[in-house]
Amino acid sequence: MWSYTNEAKCLSRGNPRKRGLAPLAAAALGPRAGARPRPRIGAFHLDPSHDLCHFAVLTSASGGTLLLQTNKKKAKLPAFISRLRSPSALCVDPFRCVASELDLVEQNLARSIRSEEQMLTEISSHLIHSGGKRIRPVISLLAFKGCGGKKLADIIDIATALELIHTATLLHDDIIDGAEIRRGKESAFKRFGLKATLVTGDFLFIKAFEFAGKFDDTVVQWTADACTRLTEGEMLQGFFNRNRNATPKDYLEIVKKKTASLFETGAKVGAYLAGAPAPLIEAVGQYALNLGIAFQIVDDVLDIVGQRQVLGKPTGMDLRDGNPSIPIILALRNGDRDVLEAFQNSANREDQIERALESLIRSPAIPEALALSRTYSERALRSLGKLPPSDYRDALESLIHLIANRDS
Repeated sequence: MWSYTNEAKCLSRGNPRKRGLAPLAAAALGPRAGARPRPRIGAFHLDPSHDLCHFAVLTSASGGTLLLQTNKKKAKLPAFISRLRSPSALCVDPFRCVASELDLVEQNLARSIRSEEQMLTEISSHLIHSGGKRIRPVISLLAFKGCGGKKLADIIDIATALELIHTATLLHDDIIDGAEIRRGKESAFKRFGLKATLVTGDFLFIKAFEFAGKFDDTVVQWTADACTRLTEGEMLQGFFNRNRNATPKDYLEIVKKKTASLFETGAKVGAYLAGAPAPLIEAVGQYALNLGIAFQIVDDVLDIVGQRQVLGKPTGMDLRDGNPSIPIILALRNGDRDVLEAFQNSANREDQIERALESLIRSPAIPEALALSRTYSERALRSLGKLPPSDYRDALESLIHLIANRDS
């Protein structure tokens, strides 16, 4: 069972080092010496030494589970988690619920990136096999199973297609941002160069539609619409790059398109292929849309308060790249000069970034951003009311909990 802790110890099945989990186990035992203090906001404690490390662990090895177990009194759960319709939902591991199906998705991914041109396979594998969370496939699979779906082959192919699209966008994002690190190692852009990485992203988009293109017009159109929204979101984010006038409304429009669209599409297609009625398909889609927004808000907060060895990338990337994340927008609205200076300066120095990060940590922007994340988490939770009770619905509920309280 998951718990919030003040003093925690890691428990895992098997040796964490053998499973490649040593950094996470170390992070769970305590903050590194001299680390920047992390804010504690209500029931949310964003220090990775106290938070759960579910995603990176649950996807690291088949059957491996890492939990945090408290030695002292547990902290109060966030209010919306205590309102779960089924208390047992907190005990349901969403990844384990669809573990065998995820294994099939992984096999599909491995087959799909094979090419006569070895470089395409190598670059694709560099990112696909680098430890992604696989949240999008999990949502699709749980929506399908939660709506009574039986024909696994179809949903496995759709889950594969969505992960390929997501991976393609990451390759292109790294080119746009000039990113040198992705998932804790050298980015494909840094290692293989712009041209090869760009072409590989295109290759993965094509491979995605080898899977999605064989379905009926509804599925193909929904998938194409999601890709359209992804590109629109990227353009919109570019428009607001280093733009001090970006508003929370602008931010939410970017996030709905660039992040939440694939969450929503995966859930809707999963429900659709399960034969669910239109109102249920819409409800599951709204669940995933709101979950995707909450996911991105937490991601933006972690870019400020996270730890590099847990995140797999440096903090402060949104400031460096000039991306209008929600904490930055809120800090600018509050007149934070340090944040404004770092955000608008494309040649910012490291001391400038550090000052801005420290200012953000002390500011109301972090609790305000987390409050917004909780709002969308609650909306996601309410949308599940139309699903019939099952372990899969409980798993979708627990996924809200995991995303709201993740540390990477």
